[in-house]
Amino acid sequence: MLQAEEAEAREVLHDISFDVRKGEALGIIGRNGSGKSTILKLLTRIIRPDSGTIETQGRISCLIELGAGFHPDMSGRENIYINASIFGLDKKETDERMQDILDFSEIEEHIDERVRDYSSGMYMRLAFSIAINVSANILIVDEILSVGDIAYQKKCMDKIRELKESGVTIVLVTQNPEQAAGICDRTIWLDNGRIKMMGPSKEVCDAYSDFMLGSGRQRSLQSFFARSL
Repeated sequence: MLQAEEAEAREVLHDISFDVRKGEALGIIGRNGSGKSTILKLLTRIIRPDSGTIETQGRISCLIELGAGFHPDMSGRENIYINASIFGLDKKETDERMQDILDFSEIEEHIDERVRDYSSGMYMRLAFSIAINVSANILIVDEILSVGDIAYQKKCMDKIRELKESGVTIVLVTQNPEQAAGICDRTIWLDNGRIKMMGPSKEVCDAYSDFMLGSGRQRSLQSFFARSL
């Protein structure tokens, strides 16, 4: 259970329990407010649970919120060193990976500019490029990949598949069931802070898609009748 710091405490997650095997890709889908990002913040120790335990093994690399961990008044290059150190790399290790980070980001010509002048797409490119180059055992990705152009999103998804094949454990949060079904071995469908369904990705994602289509039709009918009154 996680309690939000509000005037009245409330439970955000209820009876959540799951495991992820080494080299497995786990998807987490659900509507806004279902608790997806809260789970990722718990996994990365950004917040702590009020009850229960969370166990992880190995180095974790994550992309949770756009711009998180970046200092806006520092250059992209300086932020690479800062973020790499957060993930456990020293300067020598970061220097060795610098060109790989720049090449994948495709923003080398802007790397010595202040990141406050970056577009959201440039933020995402740099953050993702750092996250995949820190030799992590676990990669956690939130819906940050919805930012940016389609071609670069595909490049990122291809890289996630490559990392998975190399044995990296993936946790992917998305509102796109096709994305989860295409990458993840298993998927969790969250609804109002509870696990509504968990299992093979295609089965869960098909059920979620059917549910969302049905909800959309119901809302359309309600809107139609409301206008007709």
